[in-house]
Amino acid sequence: MIAGERSGDLHGANLIKAIRQHNEGATIRAYGGEQMEAAGAHLVRHYRDMAFMGFLEVVQNLGTIRRIMRECQADLLSHRPDALILIDYAGFNLRMAKFAKKHGIKVFYYISPKVWAWNQKRALNIKANVDRMFTIFPFETAFFRKFGYEVTYVGNPLLDAISQFAPNPDFRKTIPATKPVVALLPGSRKQEITGILPAMLAATRQFPDCQFVVGTVSNLDASLYDNLLTDYPDVIRVNDAAYDLLHVATAALVTSGTATLETALFHVPQVVCYKTTWVSYEIAKRLIAVPFISLVNLIANREIVRELIQNDCTPMQVAGELAMILPGGQKREQQLADYREIQHIMGGPGASERAGTAMVQALLG
Repeated sequence: MIAGERSGDLHGANLIKAIRQHNEGATIRAYGGEQMEAAGAHLVRHYRDMAFMGFLEVVQNLGTIRRIMRECQADLLSHRPDALILIDYAGFNLRMAKFAKKHGIKVFYYISPKVWAWNQKRALNIKANVDRMFTIFPFETAFFRKFGYEVTYVGNPLLDAISQFAPNPDFRKTIPATKPVVALLPGSRKQEITGILPAMLAATRQFPDCQFVVGTVSNLDASLYDNLLTDYPDVIRVNDAAYDLLHVATAALVTSGTATLETALFHVPQVVCYKTTWVSYEIAKRLIAVPFISLVNLIANREIVRELIQNDCTPMQVAGELAMILPGGQKREQQLADYREIQHIMGGPGASERAGTAMVQALLG
């Protein structure tokens, strides 16, 4: 099982639990993280070694990526599993799918790469090399059908994770102020933190009546946050506690990615922020084939949350949009109403169970 980032680690862990409900003796080797390991996988390599964001960053680290891929391919052949299970992480995993298919190893893909967002003909690559695709967004069924490929829609695993979440009753006590809490969720990659968190932090100066809390992650060195927060003594941080933070938050500033959908499912009004290197942005804007970058807007197929991208991701614009989703702001109630539409479209929990059951049945009959 291969997951290349934090959200994939979460979904991989839930998938492992579902597989083992039907096959207690299943052994799983993983390129992933702590959550997959805690679910019972043997962790071969941590995703922190593989998490590069943006076109320029990938090019700069091609040597490392190729070395890890060769290592992963050798590991796959030495153990020859019943199936290779891939989770998102397109650049690496699509190559691993082709390699596994060539060597006669069954390939399952859970959480499709966002091939509908750019370079859509990669769907033909998936059709050629992936035995079963398990998708998590309703619109993906029609997209893949255009390429003559039938997929299995299982629902969204975030609904599983959120339904299983038990709030820490003492969490609010760790936040000293009684002011409304605004969550800052700047991502889980170094490039995201350094590129986007400064604008979020600068915007906080406009809201002395709010308590800002940064959701940090333990797979990044604490010194990274220390340096960025030096001039913001009133901003506090909580580590590996994004769901607890969203549970108590009044509003949020969120880096584009899975966290935007998580924030919506917690019914927390948000502003989506995204900024990358100039080179990566210039390449991306020429390739992206969809009108939005946040999952919330893509699922609704219209703007529900404001996206501040690249040059629009400034402290002034972030602050202006935040003001409109705080209590009394003109966009707050409409966004909350729109979130209910998202919840309806996505349905209920059970994605991990459905995917795990189907995988075991496909292997064992």
